[in-house]
Amino acid sequence: MQFKLSQEQELLRDVIRRYVRENVTPVINHHEERRTFPFELLKGLRNFGFIGGLLSEEQGGMGLDYVTWAMMMEEMGYAWMSLRTIVNIINGSILRLAALATPEQRERFLVPLLQCDRRPFMAITEPDTGSNVAGIQTRADLDGDHYILNGRKLWITNGAFADFGIVVARTFSSECDGALSLFLVERDAAAYDIRKVETMVLRCTGTAELGFADVRIPRANLLGQEGKAFSNVMSGLNAARLNIAMGAVGAGQAALDLAVDYARTRQQFGKPIGGFQLIQKHIVDMTVRVEAARALGYRAAAALQEGSSARMECSIAKLYATETAHEVASMALQVHGGLGYSVDYPVERIFRDTRGGMIPEGTTEIQTLIIGREILGMSAIS
Repeated sequence: MQFKLSQEQELLRDVIRRYVRENVTPVINHHEERRTFPFELLKGLRNFGFIGGLLSEEQGGMGLDYVTWAMMMEEMGYAWMSLRTIVNIINGSILRLAALATPEQRERFLVPLLQCDRRPFMAITEPDTGSNVAGIQTRADLDGDHYILNGRKLWITNGAFADFGIVVARTFSSECDGALSLFLVERDAAAYDIRKVETMVLRCTGTAELGFADVRIPRANLLGQEGKAFSNVMSGLNAARLNIAMGAVGAGQAALDLAVDYARTRQQFGKPIGGFQLIQKHIVDMTVRVEAARALGYRAAAALQEGSSARMECSIAKLYATETAHEVASMALQVHGGLGYSVDYPVERIFRDTRGGMIPEGTTEIQTLIIGREILGMSAIS
């Protein structure tokens, strides 16, 4: 299978790189030190399709194909993993709203989100529930014209920065006995607790724990049909896994490029360290891993573009690319020696951030079980 980018895709990639180099790269260290995020940059990125670009033009998007999207996610990962993560969260919310929202909800949430005037979160994970979506305990009880929301959500990306979010909750009403539903929860209208969670990885993504104690949500804020959220949440995971995989490819390529530049210029024992056999072995191993991860990522993108669920392809890409990116970042740090530990060098941040890709949207272990089920036709997940 051939995944060579078209001339148009290469041109788009070059324009994106120039924009990132001029507008994103200079502000990364500032925000990393302060644990903040430059949301003002998103309107510029929107022009390339990073915000809602997968939607059709009729829906307010650009009708981008998945191969182009994969290339764009790689560029985001190359630039800054926190940026790719925020872009991913925003687009996940956009796609769900486009698929499920009522006309009134589209005006209140989707339209301003596409204009980068709102900041969303997606609340699935709970303190005792990670990859097991079916184990969610947060509940919403219908009470007249409102749902009463109770529970806690943890590891919520953008939760500390967002002004609204989509919350998954087990729902109880005369029509629903505990099945999962989606609810639009607005920060200025619902008194929920927010605790920012400091993490080793993705320090600028506003990770938070959210607490809901008898929070009243208008019935009009039910997103989609009551009790039908499980299939919606699960159906979006394959594309999200592609996003993470290609972001990891970009981060791995960034680490490789840094190592190559350093190996060419760093002098030891009277010559560049790139002239030593063991350093070259690191560089070759890194290159092979990044190229393989990229090929698996584009294979998954092509499968999605063809209309397949691409479950196996996306899980393989996500498993291999995220593991590989961290291995490559580790080797890049080794090439840099003691300087690799310094926060003054981006390889330190890349090393931390690439570790974060192995957990969200299904851990490495979950991806392994999914792939095993696809190959054998037997599930190891009880």
